[in-house]
Amino acid sequence: MQSMTGYGRGTAPLVSSLGGAGNSLLAVDIRSVNHRFFELRLHLEPQLSSLGSIVENVVRKQVSRGRVDVTVRWDGQAPTRVQLDKQRARAAFESLQQLQNELSPSEPFPLSLLGSVPGLFRETGGPAESDLTRACHAAAEAACGELMAMRRAEGALLGQDLSARCDAITRALGELTPNLPGLVRQQQEKLRQRVAQLLATTGLSLEPGRLEHEIALLADRADISEELTRLDAHARALLPLLAAGSDEPVGHRIDFLLQEMTREANTSAAKLPDAASTQVMLGIKAELLRMREQVQNVL
Repeated sequence: MQSMTGYGRGTAPLVSSLGGAGNSLLAVDIRSVNHRFFELRLHLEPQLSSLGSIVENVVRKQVSRGRVDVTVRWDGQAPTRVQLDKQRARAAFESLQQLQNELSPSEPFPLSLLGSVPGLFRETGGPAESDLTRACHAAAEAACGELMAMRRAEGALLGQDLSARCDAITRALGELTPNLPGLVRQQQEKLRQRVAQLLATTGLSLEPGRLEHEIALLADRADISEELTRLDAHARALLPLLAAGSDEPVGHRIDFLLQEMTREANTSAAKLPDAASTQVMLGIKAELLRMREQVQNVL
């Protein structure tokens, strides 16, 4: 089982063979949160815009659902090639030397003055596209690896929590089921007493067979044995999904089963005649509510 929440970061070195910048790191950060479908949002620095398709291909191979934000940037200074404009430097040197000869011909000319002349050095480009592609692919793979490890770890914890809650529901159903025949008889007796009081008050009479027939119909409508059977069947169908150790998506199936269990629990709670049993069913509904909240983050 996987969660849809996670974070991963990957970096890859890019050694500039163009001089000036030395080693640089390309960084890829990936964040994912829960979403009904797959949604990818890319955030790239302008000079790295060509890497979008590379990152998208890597992410799509490993992530099938969730909202995913990917940031691609340089970790530190971007590698560039710095080149001296020799023509401009010569012109500046001649002008400065001429000025120096006019003002102080006996003093040696300091070459350090050229460093204050703007525009002598200019950036002429970045790394080769092939080097950039390799670095981006390596960083994206590393980031995806971290992301998936976090999603699996959180998914395992979610699976444990959901399994524990499912076990609690099964135990609660085990408490209710043996009491069902007694609850039905209790409901029938209450109906007899209420009908007898009504007949005594109004002076009316009913055929004994007709009275028992109507009481049996009313008691049958209040019987929740079918609802509890379906609840138990759904809970047992949940357990293998919650224990799944693969990356197969199970979130939608779990959510469907929980919806069906909630419907059966609501029907049962409305039919139960006594406070103790109703309290047990309310506990089951509370567990189902927590499970439905948790499963929204399950892949």
